[in-house]
Amino acid sequence: MNNKKILLAFLSIFLFLGIAKAQEPVPLGDPFILYFEGNYYAYGTHAKDGIAVFISDDLQSWKVPAETANGLALHKADVYADQRFWAPEVYFVNGRFYMYFSADEHICVATADSPLGPFKQEIKKPMIEDEKCIDNSLFIDDDGKAYLSFVRFTDGNAIWIAELEDDLITVKKETISPCLHVSQAWEEVWARVNEGSFIVKHKGKYHMSYSANHYMSPMYGVGFATADKVMGPWKKYERNPILQKPGNLVGVGHSSMFKDKNGKLRIVFHAHNSEIEIHPRTMHIGTVKFVKKNGEEIMKIGDKILTPELIN
Repeated sequence: MNNKKILLAFLSIFLFLGIAKAQEPVPLGDPFILYFEGNYYAYGTHAKDGIAVFISDDLQSWKVPAETANGLALHKADVYADQRFWAPEVYFVNGRFYMYFSADEHICVATADSPLGPFKQEIKKPMIEDEKCIDNSLFIDDDGKAYLSFVRFTDGNAIWIAELEDDLITVKKETISPCLHVSQAWEEVWARVNEGSFIVKHKGKYHMSYSANHYMSPMYGVGFATADKVMGPWKKYERNPILQKPGNLVGVGHSSMFKDKNGKLRIVFHAHNSEIEIHPRTMHIGTVKFVKKNGEEIMKIGDKILTPELIN
């Protein structure tokens, strides 16, 4: 082989490695995306020592922000507990960033001056100290009142809701009310699980997306319920699930929603790493529309699914 052929062979190898590297999926379970000042920030279950964050300007290509310590927006040294950091959500309210997350099966909230963190708790304690709960999700209504939906282990994994004080940290325990528990046939494949709630308001009606079945099941999926009042009662869509095994993806769920830079409503969710491996779970993005059927607004997930890439 002459020198020219050797050089071409090496170039081909480097190009292949570069393409393979560019096509690495974003390794997040329970993902959440915040759009803020021209950039997207993705958070999720991934790191052992806290909450990881990735940044993008187009939703397709993501990177680890150089400004973070080891890619973490939150480190265990700054908050309650030191393990099981799950399902974060980040909101910008009144000039400050609030991260709602689970730590050692307790719901928590930490704050920061930047979407990259570092997120910290002034008082290192969970929002509900005397009970294990997970998957807390914030919803602020049009009148400014804040609510937190979350999972209690009351019937397997069941979804409950409560009002928050104006500090967005303190739960009004007397308002804690049930929302959803396992009640549809598609949810009974493996384990009693309703979890990963997220609330949006559309034309005056509240829509709560949620996930059902064990997250390790390929039949993990997403359904939704509606209510006239945010505290309920909630009624599940009779034709759930609206997202389950799309294309070649399995184990899809624990979704949340956000508006992209064009104002389009999107859904972000995780899937199993492959049809035979669960971890590391990977992040995927779809679109959300509301379609009118029989006088009712139905939440619908578009067929086109975006699989973001991690660029180092």
